[in-house]
Amino acid sequence: MNKNISTKTLQDLEFTTVLQHVAEYCISGLGKEKTLEIKPISNKKTLFKELYLVNEYVSSFESENRVPNHGFDNITENVKRLAIDNSFIETDAFLKIATTSLTVNELIKFFKKLKVQFPTFFELSQEIEFTTFIDDEIKKIIDISGEVKNNASINLKQIRKDINNVRGKIGASFSSALSKAISAGYLDDIKETVVDNQRVLAVSAMHRKKVAGSLLGASKSGKIVYIAPQATLSYAREYQNLIYDEKQEIVKILRDLSAIIRPSVNLLEEYLSFLIHIDVVGAKAKYAQIINAILPKITKEKRIYFKNAYHPILWRKNKEQKIDTIAQTIELNERQQIIVISGPNAGGKSITLKTIGLLQLMLQSGILIPVDERSQTYIFETILTDIGDNQSIENQLSTYSYRLKNMRYFLRKCNENTLFLIDEFGTGSDPELGGALAEIFLEEFYYKKAFGIITTHYSNLKVLANELENVTNANMQFNERSLEPLYKLFIGQAGSSFTFEVAQKNGIPFSLINKAKKRVETEKVRLDKTISKLQKERNRLQKNSDNLEKQKTKGQEHLDNLQEKEQRVQDKLAGFQELYDQNLKMLSLGRKTNELLNKYFQTNNKKELNVNFNKWFTEEKVKHLKKNPEKPKTKAQKQKAEVVEKKQQEIIKKVEKEVLQKVVEVRKEKKIEAAKIAKEKSLYVYKINDKVRIIDSNSVGTIEKIDKKSVTINYGIFTTKTSLEKIELVEKSK
Repeated sequence: MNKNISTKTLQDLEFTTVLQHVAEYCISGLGKEKTLEIKPISNKKTLFKELYLVNEYVSSFESENRVPNHGFDNITENVKRLAIDNSFIETDAFLKIATTSLTVNELIKFFKKLKVQFPTFFELSQEIEFTTFIDDEIKKIIDISGEVKNNASINLKQIRKDINNVRGKIGASFSSALSKAISAGYLDDIKETVVDNQRVLAVSAMHRKKVAGSLLGASKSGKIVYIAPQATLSYAREYQNLIYDEKQEIVKILRDLSAIIRPSVNLLEEYLSFLIHIDVVGAKAKYAQIINAILPKITKEKRIYFKNAYHPILWRKNKEQKIDTIAQTIELNERQQIIVISGPNAGGKSITLKTIGLLQLMLQSGILIPVDERSQTYIFETILTDIGDNQSIENQLSTYSYRLKNMRYFLRKCNENTLFLIDEFGTGSDPELGGALAEIFLEEFYYKKAFGIITTHYSNLKVLANELENVTNANMQFNERSLEPLYKLFIGQAGSSFTFEVAQKNGIPFSLINKAKKRVETEKVRLDKTISKLQKERNRLQKNSDNLEKQKTKGQEHLDNLQEKEQRVQDKLAGFQELYDQNLKMLSLGRKTNELLNKYFQTNNKKELNVNFNKWFTEEKVKHLKKNPEKPKTKAQKQKAEVVEKKQQEIIKKVEKEVLQKVVEVRKEKKIEAAKIAKEKSLYVYKINDKVRIIDSNSVGTIEKIDKKSVTINYGIFTTKTSLEKIELVEKSK
């Protein structure tokens, strides 16, 4: 287990629920137990091996070579008992052990045969010893029905032979006594029955003293008594003694067999572990198939890019209720290190945050995740979460106190290999004081280069996200008219809380809303109103963009259709042209032949005919060779062709070298020009009202204030403060 991923994180992200869903696909009780114990894997080599195993198992679903049956019985207790000296186990337990050994051997042979398709499984199976010794030894002694074979020992064979002889004598003596009793009329209509596994005569009560034997019982009415004939009693005692001898001999045989198998106890434990592992991998693969999960590319570069990702628990719940689950695409990288998601409640902020956390947790536990195949991610050493109501009654801590304690833990654990997820960041205290402290925490996480996603309603955190270079605002989109959530994440813009709009929609009187507005700082209302307006405008533009995209798609389909038709027409025309050319050629040949023949008929000169025909044939051959040059056949021809090709290659290389030299010269000139421009910019003294932009940013603002090396830029709806070295001039002030 990864010690840097706490139990609290697993609880926050509902990881146990996912394990319960995976466990449903196990075929054994031990597999289910093992699945429910799954934890994040800290060793990367072990993690990749587990992911590859699951991926190979998933690929087998669409292959003719599916993984063979790997069902098994729980032989744990049997193996433990077998390990005790001088002990023995029953025949059914031996059969389970033999079946387990056979199953493992079949899997080892299968993966060896298909090691190209299942390389990781092959590697895993090679760690297990292949041997038929256990199965062979057990099958020598015990047959498929669970009986010890007659030839298991000489004594057992003789005892069973004697048992059969005695059974014959018992049968003969009972038949003789039955015949005599019937002749004498002592028996009831049912004649005979079985009592305590022994055949007895059904004698009428009035004749009980006339039949020699042992009385073993009577009917409920008392009219019939059950008597074992005297003649069979002596044989029955002999039979019981033989049965006892047989049991003792079987115990001896099983004890000897146990002694033979006992040295393989460790191997049997390995077999059991191997089959449990295969069962867990199989369950993960079946679960992956159900939720359309894949193994994304895992990069060395620190980046999360989950395309069309969805929360597997939410997906399952929605599927049961026949509701579509909206997929999210989100990315964290060096230039988008932290995302601050804002917007009204019930808009999907928390579920987006949980989706990223849970998918990352699943992947680092060897479980495939439901994302697009173009997705990528990175393996984090630590995943930290602060989600939900964390009020602790046991420790008498308030929500805010608990969160502060959690933040202390975050600050201690947080580093560049950390992914942190915080829901409702900064809440639980006075908005201004709590917000200020939240800013400091956010900056600390930022400077420690941790990746993270937070959700918040605090305006100061939205502003800070806009000021920090690698922190990005985001919002969950809402329908501005109905105020219904669209559950779509939009990166690059903070979200309005729609506080007053939602209150109005829920029936709060307009007069009370106006009073509330008056009590809030004017600038805060203006900021929220501006954000709300921008978000509405964004939604309108998004709709227009979607419509244009649909129209573009339809237009493209129509264009493709026309191009396809045009191509078919062109193909037909080409066919007709080829046919026409062939016909013209045939006509030309025919005319030339006719011309030669007519001349011959007039002159009757064969020599002239041969000369003209050969001349014509030579001309046609030259034309044909020009269009279809012959490939070199002889060694000399091939060498000549190679020399020509070599000269051509030398000419090409010479031209390439000249071009490259010119490119280098052009690049040097551009570099000198760029350095000249950069020098001019560095020497430029910025003035008030100069139009500038932050480097690598698209937004243009006006310099409002210059204070030594810092500058305040006005963007119209808000201002931001940065250093002079981080800005570039767009237009000088007039």
